[in-house]
Amino acid sequence: MTKSKSGTLRDLLPALPLAALFLVGFVLPLTVLGALSFFQSPEFTELGFDQYRRFADDGLAFSILADTLLIGAEVATLSLCLAYPLGLVYLAAGPRLRTILTFLIMLPLLTSTVVRTFAWIVILGREGIVNSIMQALGIWDQPARLIYTWGGLILALTQIQLPLMALPLINSLIRLDPTLPKAAEGLGASRVRVFFTVILPLTRPGAVAGWLLVFAAASTAFITQSLIGGGRIILMPLYIYQQAVGEQAWPFAAALSLIFTAAVIAVVVAVDRLGKDRTAARTARLKAEAAPAASADAGIAAMVSLKPEQADIGRPNA
Repeated sequence: MTKSKSGTLRDLLPALPLAALFLVGFVLPLTVLGALSFFQSPEFTELGFDQYRRFADDGLAFSILADTLLIGAEVATLSLCLAYPLGLVYLAAGPRLRTILTFLIMLPLLTSTVVRTFAWIVILGREGIVNSIMQALGIWDQPARLIYTWGGLILALTQIQLPLMALPLINSLIRLDPTLPKAAEGLGASRVRVFFTVILPLTRPGAVAGWLLVFAAASTAFITQSLIGGGRIILMPLYIYQQAVGEQAWPFAAALSLIFTAAVIAVVVAVDRLGKDRTAARTARLKAEAAPAASADAGIAAMVSLKPEQADIGRPNA
């Protein structure tokens, strides 16, 4: 017993640095935020639930939280719609083209988020690339307001977070049995039907994983939300920053941080559970549909395996 315990402890030793980093970098700051959120005033004098009651009574804070979760969901859904065509192209490509596509997908991750965000400011600005091209072609008479808008923010966040969606989805597509889509096409199914009935259900785990990654990253993207939103679009990261730095309301900012963290985690858990339930339900349905066919095959196999004298049982005598 002692040897087994010592062996288990020895096996856990390599994980201790990661556990210490998790404790110092996540658990400890979250504990400090939790303690700060129970102070009733920035002077840290009395304890209570005033900050949480303030959030519940503040319609502005609740609407900002809803908008933040909404933009995360919209960015994740748009990224999913763009990642599937990219993944199908990757699946049909040869080795050389796959290498190029992998490099192009990974390239945004090698660039700073600040740099990519400022690039979108140049593209969407009043004198930016889009407005210059549209005015040169005579499509727009005057520059359109593309930056500091909801649509511009979604576009920028989608491009920045797209690799987080593409990589797990491509991994699911690569693991897909290539004979299944071909068999469906051989049975007369169109490519659209093959996608929705074969490819989409079988790659759901990768799609759900990518959706959750993009949702969490887009909802908490403080730099992109602040620069592309320009202060006109207030979302939770910027709102928490304003309360902590601008208003010096540290207890309320701490309460907002915990509420925001809990809301993002709740959405992640709900979507993950929904994806698992749908996958389990589909697996059970396929097993139920396959059961009669398996029984029929077993009966045929039993009849074939009968000996001639056994097969004559019940035959009328001549």
